[in-house]
Amino acid sequence: MKILVTGGAGFIGSHTLVELYAAGHKPVVLDNLSNSSPKSLERVAELAGVESVPFYECDIRDRAAVDALLEKEGHFDACIHFAGLKAVGESVAKPWEYYDNNIGGTLTLLDCMRWHGCKNIIFSSSATVYGDPAVVPITEECPKGHCTNPYGQTKSMLEEIMSDMQKADPEWNVVLLRYFNPIGAHRSGRIGENPNGIPNNLMPYITQVAIGRRKELGVFGNDYDTPDGTGVRDYIHVVDLARGHVCALKAIERKCGLAVYNLGTGRGYSVLEVVNAFEQATGVKVPYKIQPRRPGDIATCYSDPSKAAAELGWRAEYGIEDMCRDSWRWQSMNPEGY
Repeated sequence: MKILVTGGAGFIGSHTLVELYAAGHKPVVLDNLSNSSPKSLERVAELAGVESVPFYECDIRDRAAVDALLEKEGHFDACIHFAGLKAVGESVAKPWEYYDNNIGGTLTLLDCMRWHGCKNIIFSSSATVYGDPAVVPITEECPKGHCTNPYGQTKSMLEEIMSDMQKADPEWNVVLLRYFNPIGAHRSGRIGENPNGIPNNLMPYITQVAIGRRKELGVFGNDYDTPDGTGVRDYIHVVDLARGHVCALKAIERKCGLAVYNLGTGRGYSVLEVVNAFEQATGVKVPYKIQPRRPGDIATCYSDPSKAAAELGWRAEYGIEDMCRDSWRWQSMNPEGY
């Protein structure tokens, strides 16, 4: 299949490209490089054994540029849509930017896609749409909750928009993938998570402390209702997550209409458990300091991934030790990132 991959130079996008190539698909990347590097695409090409990855540097809010790409490339079988701002804390401080980029950009993308005859999309959503979940583990049947931050609101709103579009026009096939917490890196150490500036996510902060780029890890809150007081999340290896997107193409092929899947491991780890697992896997100590809770954070969030196993044949294969080891391999081989 020929696949348009928005945000394909980013952390999850780049790993998904490797898996798409391995499965025999033909990806084309659209990315504005606001939080990614073109070097990731060079390394994807190296890992995939191709001369280069077809790449267009543009913004999904730029209708003329998106139209021009679709006109030039001709027919796409599907779009995997990663492009979006994704930091919870930043979204609380910059709500307008998140609504403009994530919602405005996706509306432009969807409109351009339908005018060019592509009505198949796999959307990078998030477990944050469940809000503070009433029960865990979370199944796809759990009601969507009140999102506690603008980032989560954009994901929830976009799910509603795409669901409404599919209901109004059954030619659309929409797969909503609700990610839990991706960490890890490709086992080669050639591609990994490379945030601009201060990391907003746990694992890149741990690895930057471990490599000496940062003094200590800030642990936001130790008074949650969890075994050690720190937040519990379902961490998933990014390669497992990437393979989940390839499996999701099966739903597109069978004309699924609207389908929703959790992509997680079904096991929760606290922040301090991840720190301990990292130290055990790598032998590197990670100093940390307890800090106040972050606005918008919740205590516990982990998945029931059985629907994806039953309908897509997908299961997470890697454990927390693999995630920590591969994250450290990437960081130690690339101390300054790309």
